[in-house]
Amino acid sequence: QGQLVESGGGSVHTGGSLTLSCSASGITSRIDYMGWFRQAPGKEREGVAAIYITDRSTYYADSVKGRFTISRDAFKKTLYLQMNSVNAEDTAQYYCAAAPFPLGGPWYQFDKYKYWGQGTQVTVSS
Repeated sequence: QGQLVESGGGSVHTGGSLTLSCSASGITSRIDYMGWFRQAPGKEREGVAAIYITDRSTYYADSVKGRFTISRDAFKKTLYLQMNSVNAEDTAQYYCAAAPFPLGGPWYQFDKYKYWGQGTQVTVSS
């Protein structure tokens, strides 16, 4: 039950842009937050951005603030991550996630998120 499917990953040059999408289906729980996480080889999974469903407040990791934008189209049940001015440090597998109400922790605490996509790879090259 509950499925998240990411798309939009790929290769992009430094300074370029990319938009990730995450389509949700079959989730019956009340969702509190939806977010994007990423994991690079040899590194821990980290929160990139999240959106609070109730009032659409958005949250960002310091490393992407001002460059990435998270948004959600409730009608299409789709979450987006607009990535601008990417750099090599943005290279990672990106995951979409959804956390049931109540989150019970900070937005970037990944173990609070119950639903996960399979991930999409983003590779930034010079």
